[in-house]
Amino acid sequence: MNYKILDMEKYYRKDVYRHFTVDCKCSVMITSKIDVTGLLAYSKQTGTKFYINFLYVLAKALNSRDDYKMRYLYPENQLVVFDKINPAHYVFHEDTETFTVVYTEFCEEYQEFYSRCCADIEQGKQTRAYGLDGSKLNYFDASYISWLSYEALHVELPVTVRMNHAVADGYVVSKAFLLLEEEIQLLVKKKLQD
Repeated sequence: MNYKILDMEKYYRKDVYRHFTVDCKCSVMITSKIDVTGLLAYSKQTGTKFYINFLYVLAKALNSRDDYKMRYLYPENQLVVFDKINPAHYVFHEDTETFTVVYTEFCEEYQEFYSRCCADIEQGKQTRAYGLDGSKLNYFDASYISWLSYEALHVELPVTVRMNHAVADGYVVSKAFLLLEEEIQLLVKKKLQD
């Protein structure tokens, strides 16, 4: 878990950061529909799991900008940028109707990420512990509800990006959706060219 400490004097959002951490503490959040038709077709064509494919393109998009890899470390009083962030996702246990948190280390190489994620999910199925690990700081939370079609959920789903307003504004948050759609197209296009 490597990171660099952000030099607040050189941070391009220095004034905005101060405003939204001192004057007006808040976050900004956007929920948006995105077209996953191509990714769904890709998943069916390749016999791969849509959920893992979506995690891959989401992790790839979020790892493409430092703005999405930030975290405030309270004990150290530091804003840091991780080298990479990893998805924390969930395995559902039908017998207990509970979830286990699964962490998968992101890797740009699609097949390696896919294999890691499958192994992590299988390992998560073997336990009923919640599995939240406070030692992992460089993660983003990713979950979905596959058995219900819905427009919005108060837990900020279907695809929601929520960031502290001090490090992101509407443009930075909306850019995450554009990057996600771009990564979907790149993965689908790559398969069509193979």
